[in-house]
Amino acid sequence: MLGIDGKTAVVTGAGQGIGRDIALLLAENGADAAAVDMNEAGAAETAALARAKGREAAAFRCDVGSSEDVERCVREILAWRAEVHFLVNNAGIARDNLLLRMSAAEWESVLRVNLTGTFNFTKALSRPMIKSRFGRIVNISSVIGVFGNAGQANYAASKAGVIGFTKAVAKELAARNVLVNAVAPGFIETAMTAALPEERREWMRQQIPLGRFGSGRDVAAVVLFLLSDLASYVTG
Repeated sequence: MLGIDGKTAVVTGAGQGIGRDIALLLAENGADAAAVDMNEAGAAETAALARAKGREAAAFRCDVGSSEDVERCVREILAWRAEVHFLVNNAGIARDNLLLRMSAAEWESVLRVNLTGTFNFTKALSRPMIKSRFGRIVNISSVIGVFGNAGQANYAASKAGVIGFTKAVAKELAARNVLVNAVAPGFIETAMTAALPEERREWMRQQIPLGRFGSGRDVAAVVLFLLSDLASYVTG
């Protein structure tokens, strides 16, 4: 029914958190997974967990912000699997600071991973997807990219950029049956968000109608839908 059984998914930032949850939920539903992360040990652990669910999986170390490293990584993935059907651009970092205190390095590092990384992997893997006339790409953005947040000008800009990038690329690739969508999670329990002060966490909790934070599995479920046949008329 979902149409992902036996297909191959590439998930960036899969070494922990939301990326790991996405890779494992896809494995539970029949997909093989390429777990990509700068943290090679984390990616290897994700791949092992996916294999424990009865699917094929492999770990790949990659700096998503480097076009050369992404090209190298994609060659390795395509040597492991002749065809990639799904790409989830999840890799992301935060370097929070007020604008007047934000360094050029803090700005550039976040844009490099969150936005340029999404561009690099989408460009590299859209080529074989276009050739096979099938592909599903999901980019992980954030509500911060829609609403903004004090102290996160770099993160907000990168995630807003992911949304605009998604809409543009969806129009370019639709004719070749390559669908491109974005998911913009709210406050999700991850290692990144766990570092926030408790008063900040409580304030954010009060803004959520359900009164609780989301989990990585909540995000993974939306990604699963967008990759599945159930979303075959959803793009951009």
